[in-house]
Amino acid sequence: MENQETKILIIAGEESGDMRAAPLVRAVRNYAPATRFIGIAGDRCRREGVETFADIRDLAVIGFVEVLKNFSRIKRIFDLTLQKAREEKPAIAILVDYPGFNLRLAAELKKLNIKVIYYVSPQVWAWKASRVKIIKKVVDRMMVLFPFEKDFYTKHQYSADFVGHPLMDEVHAGTSAALFKKSLDLDAKAPVIGLLPGSRKNEITHLLPMMYAAADLLKKKYPKAQFVLLQAKTISDDLLNKYTHLTPDNLKITKEYYNGLNITDYCIVASGTATLETGIMGKPMVVIYKTAWLTSFIVRLVIRIRDVSLVNIVAGKRIVAELIQQDATPVKIAKEIGLLINDSEKTQAMRRELTALRTKLGNPGASQRAAKIVLEEITKLQS
Repeated sequence: MENQETKILIIAGEESGDMRAAPLVRAVRNYAPATRFIGIAGDRCRREGVETFADIRDLAVIGFVEVLKNFSRIKRIFDLTLQKAREEKPAIAILVDYPGFNLRLAAELKKLNIKVIYYVSPQVWAWKASRVKIIKKVVDRMMVLFPFEKDFYTKHQYSADFVGHPLMDEVHAGTSAALFKKSLDLDAKAPVIGLLPGSRKNEITHLLPMMYAAADLLKKKYPKAQFVLLQAKTISDDLLNKYTHLTPDNLKITKEYYNGLNITDYCIVASGTATLETGIMGKPMVVIYKTAWLTSFIVRLVIRIRDVSLVNIVAGKRIVAELIQQDATPVKIAKEIGLLINDSEKTQAMRRELTALRTKLGNPGASQRAAKIVLEEITKLQS
């Protein structure tokens, strides 16, 4: 297989998908260098040699209302993807998360007799369990990141492969905390509060002003507090500059995400993958989220779980505070961070829970395990 060219269609519809897909592409190529990848992805995948015909920035919307507003563009990219699939005739399609787009695509790809491997399961355990029926029909193999997901699929008479979470390989600082604090001209002894507003434009719109307002409140109560904004690669300087007039005193902005996370003592985090990254680094946090009211209303009608943050879901219990929708206010955010600052016992208990969380994310090497499954399916096709 090493010298035999195999064409794979890969669809990573947003930043988190690009992060998961890139190391998988690299791992597949380590085993089979002649493999050619085409599809939808971002900068990370392009650096691994994926030939993209659309970019994740064109698909990076979340929520029912936001999707409706961008429907025509998303439909155009969907049709283009099918056109490319017909022209290129890939042996396999790897669909990464992004279920609203990818499950519909999977159904169309099956009609073209293209084998479908799904990587990063849709959150069917949280809502839309009916999607399991669709998955059974259109997905040939499902690779999941959490052990409870494998158990969920087993209960629904579907076999999924638990490969572990790639973050266990990725989340680490490249520079010591002391040196990085110095590079940002921060006081080595004063507490640092991290602001992690997300990787999507609408998350910045909804969450960043609130985080800045909470930081102002915290600054008044804790004058020595310092703040670091962790800027995702998908968030432009121009977008952040729109909120310059709200910027709290003593704020530093860094694009060195894990180095920045490493120097924090407490974090205010947008619900999503960032909560896991923060948890792996053992940083006490409060999780927040706010989106369009109609999106929130519809989600609350169908959601089947109490907690929404991945940290709490993986832990199987609430170990960090969640402030969602109307509860996400500057006053409540500042209060939760204040509780952590003032109660060392509470903070240490959270750190212990976050340490235990790591064991539930699997051992390092998730991308390699996923790559072997992909190659196993390719071998079946070639035999």
